[in-house]
Amino acid sequence: MMSSQRPNMWFDRGGVLYDSWYGVLGKEAPKETHPAYPKAGKQKGATTWRCKECHGWDYKGASGVYGKGGRYTGITGIRNMTYASEKAIVATLKDKTHRLGGLIPDKDLQALAHFVAHGQIDVDIYIDRPTKKVKGDPARGERIYQTTCSRCHGSDGKQINFRTAENPEYIGTVANENPWEMLHKIRMGQPGVPMISMLAFDVQDHVNILAYSQSLPQK
Repeated sequence: MMSSQRPNMWFDRGGVLYDSWYGVLGKEAPKETHPAYPKAGKQKGATTWRCKECHGWDYKGASGVYGKGGRYTGITGIRNMTYASEKAIVATLKDKTHRLGGLIPDKDLQALAHFVAHGQIDVDIYIDRPTKKVKGDPARGERIYQTTCSRCHGSDGKQINFRTAENPEYIGTVANENPWEMLHKIRMGQPGVPMISMLAFDVQDHVNILAYSQSLPQK
């Protein structure tokens, strides 16, 4: 088993690879749908190659948030791989189902395996699934957000629009519509852009930032 004592950068490297490995590596996104993506699934093309697309932002797959709706695939999550052998996880990533060998360099497969084994958390402890409300302290989150995150996202979270002028998406939008995705990105960063990971802070502070972000404008 590979060491679990690697620095946090292994978590955030693996975490952003879980989000979008081709975005992290600067590779052209696959055009075809992943061969193992279920025919009953509603997604097509590049997104079906992302780990999160089948296993979810909450890492629980069909037993979590992706248990219904447009992201449902019926595929299990990765929670049962916590503390698993990283060597075995790498082998799984390279197998005939996942087909990531040769697409992702071995050192990055190791980082991804390290995230799966040691970097994921049980998000149901922090986010109420039916209501999407976050179990954090917005006041503590505000202090961190306004001294760190606001430099890029603005004090009201509207400095960066992730979508279009006609259909805007801001920090407050994502925090309320998909808090699981935002918690992952707070912790790990955003693929392909210079957004820092917040792993210098503990998980509860990540949750506090998310709780405060739910108070920010959504439009």
